[in-house]
Amino acid sequence: MAVLKIRLLRLLIWVRRHPGLVAAFGFVSGVLSFWLIERHEGVGRAMAAAMLVAWLLLVLERVLSNALAARFGFGLPPVLLRYLTQFTHQESLFFALPFFIASTSWNSGQALFSGAVVLAALVAIVDPVYYRRLAPRRWLFLGYHTFTLFVLLLVALPLILRLPAMTSYQLALGVAVLLSFPTLAGSITVPRWWRGLLVLALLAALGAAGWFARLWVPPATLRMTEMALTTAMDIVERRPQQTLARIGAAQLRQQGLYAYTAIHAPLGLRERVRHVWLHDGKEVDRIELEVSGGRAEGYRAWTRKLNFPEHPEGRWQIRVLTDDDRMIGTLRFRVDP
Repeated sequence: MAVLKIRLLRLLIWVRRHPGLVAAFGFVSGVLSFWLIERHEGVGRAMAAAMLVAWLLLVLERVLSNALAARFGFGLPPVLLRYLTQFTHQESLFFALPFFIASTSWNSGQALFSGAVVLAALVAIVDPVYYRRLAPRRWLFLGYHTFTLFVLLLVALPLILRLPAMTSYQLALGVAVLLSFPTLAGSITVPRWWRGLLVLALLAALGAAGWFARLWVPPATLRMTEMALTTAMDIVERRPQQTLARIGAAQLRQQGLYAYTAIHAPLGLRERVRHVWLHDGKEVDRIELEVSGGRAEGYRAWTRKLNFPEHPEGRWQIRVLTDDDRMIGTLRFRVDP
């Protein structure tokens, strides 16, 4: 056991002398994970499961350290736990980051959330910021810790359990709210009987805020691979015969319009989405359809609209939304007189 302890300490010394290598490994493996998942979805599920196992080990680190101390006479060194925590943050954020970059509608509020994920990932690999600015502030570090797990769960739950976007978001939000309990309980020092009620009220408010803020959170495992507007579909090939950006009002009334979308989703996932038609910013129709995951090019589906206002001229949008109204993509076109 003395030999094992010496080797472990040598490893820690080496890691402390080369912190950039740890950060580089987290960055490279995170970026490569998205490339592997695109080609071998089973690899993606295994990697997502490995990330969750790493988080489970972090949660149980005190129990494991006590077990090691009872069995071998020494526990996990604090410096090792510190680097393992940072490494888990790096791996989780860089694993999830490519999914959010690919699924974000950058002309919407989703850019703010994905930007926050990018910022959190950069913090994880910049040691002076991570250890000197973030780690000493317990409430800030616990918030960062919770946010990182929330981001990972948004990607891992659809991959591993094949849960729809809304269910995945609800579960991830529930876990994040529960993990916020120690932070809120430690921050509120009111020595009165209603302290517990205040903590519960803040948790409820946090959950409600997280639910209403979902419109700014991209559906990480859903992304648009192709979008088109057309007046005629090739049913056999399941493709539009032509694509349009402008159309005349008379032609629109005579032929109607198809909204064609190809949406990439994980294998085995069935997701209900909506095509929401807006005329000059006002919603005029909402059509639902169901997509299935598994095709690299995306599941091809379309909706057709035949009924238009008496005066359809102007700017139109078709927003492609998940079942909980999160944006997947947007089609824009103009109707001429």
